[in-house]
Amino acid sequence: MTAITLNLNSIIKLTSEQFYQLCEENPDLKLERSANGELIVMPPTGGETGRSNSKFNLQIGLWNEQTQLGEAFDSSTGFTLPNGADRSPDASWVEKSR
Repeated sequence: MTAITLNLNSIIKLTSEQFYQLCEENPDLKLERSANGELIVMPPTGGETGRSNSKFNLQIGLWNEQTQLGEAFDSSTGFTLPNGADRSPDASWVEKSR
């Protein structure tokens, strides 16, 4: 399945606060927001992708437990990027100093 991108800019320009509220009101949907303010509806992953992501998250988590250099996160975690986008990567790691 592929993501569905909705360009709502002619109707509403979603702020970070509005996007967060939309996500809170729709917990069964995986939503992201592009730097241009487009709403991205992410479908569930298939079995192959889910298995690969699980293995990748395990490796990041184990490495982080050993090194204690930061925090590891799964695909349910949303991040606001420097360009203003709100995205949820398949796996992520953030250094402690951040």
